[in-house]
Amino acid sequence: MFVEDSLIRNQAMTQLKVLISGAGIAGNSLAFWLSRLGHDVLVIERFPDLRTTGLQVDLRGHGIDVIKRMGLESELRAKLAPEQGFEVVNSAGMRQGFFPANKSSSTSSRPGVQNFTSDYEIMRGDLCGLLYDAAVKVGARCEFSTSIDSFEDQADAVQVKFADGRTRRFDLIVGADGQSSSTRKKLFGSAVADAAYHPFKDTHMAYFTIPQPIQPGEDYIATMYIAPGRRGIMTRRHSPHEIQVYIGCSGAKSPRLEAARRAGDVEEQKAAWGEMFKGAGWKSDEIMQALVANESDNFYVEAPALVKLASWSRGRVALVGDAAWCPTATTGVGTTCGVVGAYVLASEIAKHCSLGGHPNVSTDPEEDSLRRALQAYEAKFQPYMAQVQKDVSVEDDSFWAGLASSAWGIYVFYWLVAIASFLRLNVGRWMLKEEIKGWHLPDYEGMDVRRDGVGK
Repeated sequence: MFVEDSLIRNQAMTQLKVLISGAGIAGNSLAFWLSRLGHDVLVIERFPDLRTTGLQVDLRGHGIDVIKRMGLESELRAKLAPEQGFEVVNSAGMRQGFFPANKSSSTSSRPGVQNFTSDYEIMRGDLCGLLYDAAVKVGARCEFSTSIDSFEDQADAVQVKFADGRTRRFDLIVGADGQSSSTRKKLFGSAVADAAYHPFKDTHMAYFTIPQPIQPGEDYIATMYIAPGRRGIMTRRHSPHEIQVYIGCSGAKSPRLEAARRAGDVEEQKAAWGEMFKGAGWKSDEIMQALVANESDNFYVEAPALVKLASWSRGRVALVGDAAWCPTATTGVGTTCGVVGAYVLASEIAKHCSLGGHPNVSTDPEEDSLRRALQAYEAKFQPYMAQVQKDVSVEDDSFWAGLASSAWGIYVFYWLVAIASFLRLNVGRWMLKEEIKGWHLPDYEGMDVRRDGVGK
């Protein structure tokens, strides 16, 4: 395995004072690596506690490799959702095709591409909690109900003013605060930040859980149903007591839903979704009744968006995760990108900022090792993200969108699903962006807990 030309050594390092905004998956991953390397890391989160809400996410490809390098695979496996595969059903609930999970990652050192159901399915809250605990264990600190009001890059440090009026100086700020990142706007200005944010045209998604005890003989299967009018429902069981529900619509304006979202009226949002899916077929009425009757939990809505920036850093401020490159849920690798991107960023900081144990901090950009680290991070990871985001269209003009607009189109879709299922094709390879051609996960010295003795 090729090892990056690294200057990481088992020696004392001058600490960098790092502020990470956002205690999500990317933020906690970065906090773990930088704290383990001996840096002084503070994570801030605007919510009063760790956000462990959210439904099922997964890890794929290079993301699995990074979790292994973090030494967290066994802890992760203990929390995995037991999903066995993915099926497509018609309005009567009859299975049109089934695609089992790819379990090769647990039986082979060179696993194949994951199917729609990954071998590493996990509830978002469980993964976020696991990464947070790992980061705190190696020294990261976290302050909740805290956010950045403003910051000023002063060449040799960044002066930060928090929302509560406090001020502090840091060597580096990293925004890991999601697709609607306020750090991105503060860093590049509203014009650039707005231009980088590309919402999907007339597309809405909602997620929630509802109580539904598992029935005798029932398996842990993800089930997808497509209704006319570009509407879709997917359920996933992660617990014997409840199921997850994912609903979405595309290609049609919903003034009621849009107004409810702008007003932040959750009850009106639920009512609008119930109206939109009334009589849609399969279990739609049953699910919508549970939603409107407030039997649901973890309810949140999303307007899917793609984030694309020419650069992820300026001076001593950088972005990571969805704040930098949100690839949208359609790619299936948002969680993986956050974990891998945090690994590359931390590794480049370690590589460039540990010269003889004394990071070279200079007011001259050409001589500043931290700036070189951020440039190297972008140079290393942008080719990866370019492939992930390639051909992701935010317009309502895709082949699949057109196919699902009518009963006849859905019939053709089911016919294609049946053929793919019969031939045992890996639909995940078609639908998702796990395979990144020509890009290999860098192997940095000192950045594999299983192998290296560097750090904590």
